[in-house]
Amino acid sequence: MSAISDRNAERLLRDLVAIPSPSCHEAEAAAFLANWMRANEFDDAFVDEVGNAVGIVGSGPREVVLLGHIDTFAGFPAVRGEGRNLYGRGAVDAKGPLCAFAAAAQRADIADDLRVLVIGAVEEEAATSRGARHALTRYQPEFCVIGEPSRWDRITLGYKGRLLLDWRWEGGLAHSAGDAPSPAERALDYWQLVQARCHDYNQEHDSIFGRLDASLRDINTWQDGVNGIAEMTIGLRLPPGVDPADLSEQLPDTDGARVEARGPESAFTGDRNSELSRQFRRAIRAAGGVPRFVYKTGTSDMNVVGPVWNCPILAYGPGDSALDHTPHEHIDLDEYLRAIEVLTRVLESI
Repeated sequence: MSAISDRNAERLLRDLVAIPSPSCHEAEAAAFLANWMRANEFDDAFVDEVGNAVGIVGSGPREVVLLGHIDTFAGFPAVRGEGRNLYGRGAVDAKGPLCAFAAAAQRADIADDLRVLVIGAVEEEAATSRGARHALTRYQPEFCVIGEPSRWDRITLGYKGRLLLDWRWEGGLAHSAGDAPSPAERALDYWQLVQARCHDYNQEHDSIFGRLDASLRDINTWQDGVNGIAEMTIGLRLPPGVDPADLSEQLPDTDGARVEARGPESAFTGDRNSELSRQFRRAIRAAGGVPRFVYKTGTSDMNVVGPVWNCPILAYGPGDSALDHTPHEHIDLDEYLRAIEVLTRVLESI
């Protein structure tokens, strides 16, 4: 196939970012990407049973999976260009890395024994990770790259785990001048108990990646007749060694409230000395960079597929992850092109 130009690669990203695709609403974006891959001479391209966009280059027995995600965080700030910066939801997280995968797979001179799969997975931003869980049942790669922003010269080796807690209390109201705690106060009391548990754990774990972190995601109170109701969602970020099932059994007493745990994911780290890691380091140096390793405090589809596929795995992609989910999310197109260069070198060297 004839390699696409930089201009075509940039147009792909602009066009995909222009299509809103929040979690569970990815159909239009997935169809667009599959059509682009088909039009640009992929050996096969389609939207699979759960809505993932899948493109295939090569037909060899050895599989390489480039697993990005096509869904985005909620909200749709205006898509615009400002110099070499492209603004819009998903430009960084994670349509930038996904489009870099597609462009590199199209450009690379892939060995005859390889089969490269580019997957734009659905629902990565949701606790379901539906697209990645479906891919688990279909593929068994020799190498896997997860599409997440890390800057073009950095390699992400690990992600923390996750546990979400949905807390709910309902009971009779009392006068605000009395001693009985209000529904809101009950919620805050439980939040403080969770914070104290995390603080106790972190007394012996001072690294950012080794800490147990809690965030208050949502809290609401209202009145229903004579009863008051409070609901709250707490997110826990789990370090290696903390099992979400065990943690859910060690939660503070609820004092009459109901707590349900969901979205469990264990922390996962890849091997920094794997063959895949070495190829990325060589490619980054060849492109003029100094490779660095990072570990992320969030989660990604690496948490889902890493323990099952049990192959050399890492996350890579252009963009500053500090811009994820923000109203001013944007990517430097020159960095995007540099990442395509690195990925192309990696695919050609495997």
